[in-house]
Amino acid sequence: MSAAIAALFPELTDVNGDAQNALVLARRAEWAGEDAAVLPIPIGQEPAVDPVAVVLGSSVDSALPRLRDALHTLLPRLTAWLDAGVPLLAVGTGMELLGSRIALDDGTVVDGAGLLPGSTSPLEVRVTDDLVVDAPEGRLVGYENHARGFRLDPGVAPLGRVVHGIGDGRGVDGVRHGSIVGTRMHGPVLAKNPALADALLARAFGRRIVPTAAQATAADAAAAVVRDRLLRTVTLR
Repeated sequence: MSAAIAALFPELTDVNGDAQNALVLARRAEWAGEDAAVLPIPIGQEPAVDPVAVVLGSSVDSALPRLRDALHTLLPRLTAWLDAGVPLLAVGTGMELLGSRIALDDGTVVDGAGLLPGSTSPLEVRVTDDLVVDAPEGRLVGYENHARGFRLDPGVAPLGRVVHGIGDGRGVDGVRHGSIVGTRMHGPVLAKNPALADALLARAFGRRIVPTAAQATAADAAAAVVRDRLLRTVTLR
């Protein structure tokens, strides 16, 4: 049986191509000789199998209450997966919904799933720009498009340090908590940053994953071109 890479609620969480991070993981696993496939989990559908990795992409604010309700319905299964060490990549509003609460610009508060120790509040201005983050996996690149910052509770580790862009407004981007990795980077982030994808796969399969197929070589070369072009056009701090 194929190892399942779950994409949660892809009908609402792919506005920036973020749900396609699940496809990146599945393809890179295949290029390393593993049998893997994307498992879409639409709203209201009970997953047929337990995944080895999970992706929760970003959505639009109008969909947040519906996504919150869907997450709460799935929460027992999701909690069990996380307790078992299944890696979960959460992007943008997907990351926000895993926290304790989201404060919107109009004063509305959306309760989160409480799986991440942090909460979301508005930034002074909306951010739409390239985002570069120094992380243990290397220098990561992506695109940020958001109006809120995710504020971590004391002692919680971010994904990495922002060297270009805003991230969560405090010099860092995202979160690392248990087996959850969160970020503001769109792109999708794993297509642009193969090292981060392979780090998640290593956790999913319990061993180092090295994609060696010709497709992996081509994908990595394309990602390097995108990353190098972006880094030549931005000012790093």
